Amino acid sequence: MQVIVLEPHGFCAGVTAALRKALSLADGAQTIYCLHELVHNELVVGDLKRRGFVFVESVDDIPEDATVLFSAHGVSPAVRRAAAARRLTVVDATCPFVTRVHTAARTFAERGLPVVVIGHANHAEVKGIVGEVELAGQSPTVSTVGSDLAALPADVKKIGVVSQTTMNADEVAAIVARLKKSYAVETMAEVCNATKERQDAVKAFDGDGLLVLGSANSSNTKRLMEVARGRAFRAGSMDEVRALDLGGIRRLGVTSGASTPECFLTETVTYLKEKKS
Repeated sequence: MQVIVLEPHGFCAGVTAALRKALSLADGAQTIYCLHELVHNELVVGDLKRRGFVFVESVDDIPEDATVLFSAHGVSPAVRRAAAARRLTVVDATCPFVTRVHTAARTFAERGLPVVVIGHANHAEVKGIVGEVELAGQSPTVSTVGSDLAALPADVKKIGVVSQTTMNADEVAAIVARLKKSYAVETMAEVCNATKERQDAVKAFDGDGLLVLGSANSSNTKRLMEVARGRAFRAGSMDEVRALDLGGIRRLGVTSGASTPECFLTETVTYLKEKKS
């Protein structure tokens, strides 16, 4: 079996910046609370827990006057208000690309445009975007693949469209094209560069198997699985790598989600190459 590492791989810029902020706080002098997983990767989260970080799902679970780290996925304005009410010191690790989407969604809503958010309603990033629109007095429509957008009023002529940054780029483009058939569309709906570049590399790979390294709850990891041309496998740990049945695969591409540590990819590739010999 030939093992081919696809480019690019490793942390994206947003994840790198978020981890840099987190590690700058890890001096042991105080407990740092992280609202949700900093990034969706079990190895990264496990390392931060070993360094003393405490992960919570609500600011109400954080003692007053403590320090909270907002995840790379961003938070809603309501969460920021709740943190201020508890006098929390906020360290914001929101990805700059996500911040751009927040700004676009809020601007559309403030101008009175009905806002469509392309994404998965329960994802942390989408909840933050929805919160921006709600702050402007709207109830946005969240569109996933196949949604009929029935929530839009019948008299709507023009809409603003934004997207979760880790979606399937082709599907986002298809939804925007479909919307343009019925509405005048102003759009900032696009996936981030790191997500698109990885998806493009996977779509161009002509092997008969693809191994995506990343956690099961990582949206960009799932999307890489979706765009693979051959058999696709996912693993989030070395135990999962060792449990894979790669029988019949002649050319295996290996890639990783944008929050997957490079050391995991290196260890996996070494294992696969030694295993085949």
